[in-house]
Amino acid sequence: MTYCLGIKVASGLVAIADTRLTSGTEVSTNKKVSVYQSSKHSIFVMTSGLRSVRDKAITYFKEVLEERDSSFNKLYKAVNALGEQVRRVADEDRSALNAAGLSFNLFAIIGGQLENDSEHKLFLLYPEGNWVEVGDGSPFIIIGNSGYGKPLLYRSLKFDSSMHDALKIGFLSFDSTRVSSNDVDYPIDVVMYTKDSFEIVEHRFEKDDLDYVGKQWSALLSNSVQKLPLQWMDPVFTKMGEVAKN
Repeated sequence: MTYCLGIKVASGLVAIADTRLTSGTEVSTNKKVSVYQSSKHSIFVMTSGLRSVRDKAITYFKEVLEERDSSFNKLYKAVNALGEQVRRVADEDRSALNAAGLSFNLFAIIGGQLENDSEHKLFLLYPEGNWVEVGDGSPFIIIGNSGYGKPLLYRSLKFDSSMHDALKIGFLSFDSTRVSSNDVDYPIDVVMYTKDSFEIVEHRFEKDDLDYVGKQWSALLSNSVQKLPLQWMDPVFTKMGEVAKN
């Protein structure tokens, strides 16, 4: 399984990808985010799904960028090109995968900004090669193991959140997923992009770098639970007391 999170706020983009790979009982680490950076062209791609098909699609996409990079002046055009390569891999491999009992399940998050984009962009690409753009109303997308990390994002993240808050909330979303699932884990790769900068920054965090933050968050959650009001529970405990008397 995978945890890849893309966030779009007014001032830029934040992306977080775990690196754990599982195959049966085997566990390994591999980078799930690719960055393509040139003058006025800043793109990152995060993927989830079978490693064989995503590696193949990304390899094909790199070749397309090498040959046609100058023709992509808006990010959606590069997303279309990646979608074409995803469909190409599906045509080549789907029958063999289905015969082996496997599904073609390649999802991708693409973010960045190209020279004619009015602002930074974030897209979700589906296995069929079609896509949706992430908007202001729900400024994030997760692929892979998405269930555990969404509640915190829905409660805390807004389009006008700062880049600092977006990274903080994004990490806590990853941490919630990590403690709830054994197929998502450190190290994590972080990608940051500031609007109109055309410069992507990458950084990798190991468990030792952030473990104390997760522990502090757990302690704060426990303390907050203890501080919640009790009066709303009185009716049900009153009924329980009456049952006990009888």
